[in-house]
Amino acid sequence: MKKYLIVSLLLSAIVACGDNKTEGTKETATETTNNLSSNPDYQKGLALIAKNDCLTCHKVDTKLTGPAYRDVANKYSEKDITTLAQKVIKGGQGVWGAIPMTPHPALAQADAEQMIKYILLLKK
Repeated sequence: MKKYLIVSLLLSAIVACGDNKTEGTKETATETTNNLSSNPDYQKGLALIAKNDCLTCHKVDTKLTGPAYRDVANKYSEKDITTLAQKVIKGGQGVWGAIPMTPHPALAQADAEQMIKYILLLKK
């Protein structure tokens, strides 16, 4: 009897820890990625983000320590690329809450701008 109880508890824990996204959300994210994957700004920006420590604090659709990339994309436009790139390089605080963004002084302006272009492509 104890074995069945333990197995039931384990199965319940596995189900509870599963992905909370709906199927429609997954399809939309996949469709968006497929439509953008041939865009050179998307490819270059994604590669730079993967190469740096960005994904430690940011995700595309989920707020972690920092805002979700899609939220950033929905707030800003292409006229903000230079300003946002400077925030990535110098760091910042206050726009998205009290937690500061770590500065990335070794990041080149052109690379930071490419990362921002990628993020802005995620706009809904």
